[in-house]
Amino acid sequence: MTAQHPDDMRPVDLFDEGLPVLPDQTSDDTDLGWGEWSSGSDDSHYLEERPPHWD
Repeated sequence: MTAQHPDDMRPVDLFDEGLPVLPDQTSDDTDLGWGEWSSGSDDSHYLEERPPHWD
């Protein structure tokens, strides 16, 4: 007879939708976390700040 460890007898729910182990995005990985305010998906600032060799 083999000895069983208590964890061997513990039921494990593989489809548990509890809290995520790690979030998809941390708060410091956002514009607000970098100290910037995002007003949406307006890309006009990229066109205004493009390098001169792109003309």
